Amino acid sequence: MDRNIPATRRIVAGVDGSPSSRQALRWAVGQARLTGAEVEAVLCWLLPPMYGRAPTSVNRELGHAAEKVLAQAVAEAVGDDRPVEIRESAVLGNAAEILVERSRGAELLVVGSRGHGGFAGALLGSVGQHCVQHASCPVVVVRGDPR
Repeated sequence: MDRNIPATRRIVAGVDGSPSSRQALRWAVGQARLTGAEVEAVLCWLLPPMYGRAPTSVNRELGHAAEKVLAQAVAEAVGDDRPVEIRESAVLGNAAEILVERSRGAELLVVGSRGHGGFAGALLGSVGQHCVQHASCPVVVVRGDPR
């Protein structure tokens, strides 16, 4: 028995709600359908800068808001009829670091070419660049609609 074969084939897709990330999620789902993998859709969020500590209720509310943004992005990208298993995960933390961490044991990491933080004309955003350089698996960078 080969112990190197993972029990579940997994493709990680970074999602931030941008058109580019929705296109990346659609691509990840299509690839998962072809390969029999499941998709882990990951949205990362950070606490806004503030003085002192934020009340726990703020963390909880922002976490719930992130989960809603992720669910909406998945629904917009894939629709109600999901052709593969999609696990949604809204995580508190730096997107580049979290996605690289989630790439361990994955078959692919799929990200959009640039998200909400990108500036006009950027070919690759900072998160995508970090993932390409540091991920533990192959990375696919998907360009969004040119509109």
